[in-house]
Amino acid sequence: MELGPIFLGGLANSGKTELRMMLERHPRLSLTRRTYMWTRDYNRFGDLSRPENLEKCLSAMLARGPIRQMEPDLARIRREFAQGAPTYARIFGLFHAHYAERQGKPRWGDQLGRVERYAEPIFAGFPAARMIHMVRNPRHIHEEAMARARQRKGKVGWATAAWLESVNIGIRNLNRFPEGYLMVRYESLMSHPAETVAAICNFIGEDFLPSLLDAGAGTPPSAVKSNGQTGGRSMSAREVAFMQSYAGQTLPALGYALEPTRLSWRDRLLFLLIDWPANRAGMVAWRSANPGRLA
Repeated sequence: MELGPIFLGGLANSGKTELRMMLERHPRLSLTRRTYMWTRDYNRFGDLSRPENLEKCLSAMLARGPIRQMEPDLARIRREFAQGAPTYARIFGLFHAHYAERQGKPRWGDQLGRVERYAEPIFAGFPAARMIHMVRNPRHIHEEAMARARQRKGKVGWATAAWLESVNIGIRNLNRFPEGYLMVRYESLMSHPAETVAAICNFIGEDFLPSLLDAGAGTPPSAVKSNGQTGGRSMSAREVAFMQSYAGQTLPALGYALEPTRLSWRDRLLFLLIDWPANRAGMVAWRSANPGRLA
């Protein structure tokens, strides 16, 4: 089996970092994060066969610290890029492949939030790629976000729209790229790390090594339980009711049970007059801020 690059995707707080910390201990895998090549550079500079466009692309990429830390040999990149198709996938791949080579590892990968949106151009450029899409109960994603930042009205709607887009793209990608795409639940990684990581290694074509789990010592963080819950503020029944009103069909399809929400007459009134309009506006705002689907 030909072994291509590995991409770790999904929303923030869905387990991408925990999985990368495990996989990067593999002696064959070099995994980077926060290079933002696909989300910030893909198709931004036009035809890369034109030298001026290529130089603009390289300059923009090198403006970011994580890419500079890869210590790229630009002369080698320019030379090797000229020997093949002038695509964005190739220029990105050269940066990663050279970095992995300097680490003495034969295979590279990248952790990038929402990379699932770029599945089509990624698999076109790397037919043997493997994409692992981390999924987590949206309630617990939002609760973890609430513990880190002040929340405004409408944020539940924002979080619900983001989760629905991510998982719907993931489900579509599974159908389009069945051999190269895998969706993994955060809760499975936390509650059964050995079995889950072994299955992931089988998917990417690498041997499972017990030492990969050493990186999990201390993860999940003490505030996160094996079922994905956090130690922060729990969502209110009204917030859960809104989220489930839109995600209620998708949650069970991914193995998440719906939670009972019993609202008093007062809470029902507040839900209809305050929560629903604010969070519906949050969903619309998220969709306006995230137009188009690349996957």
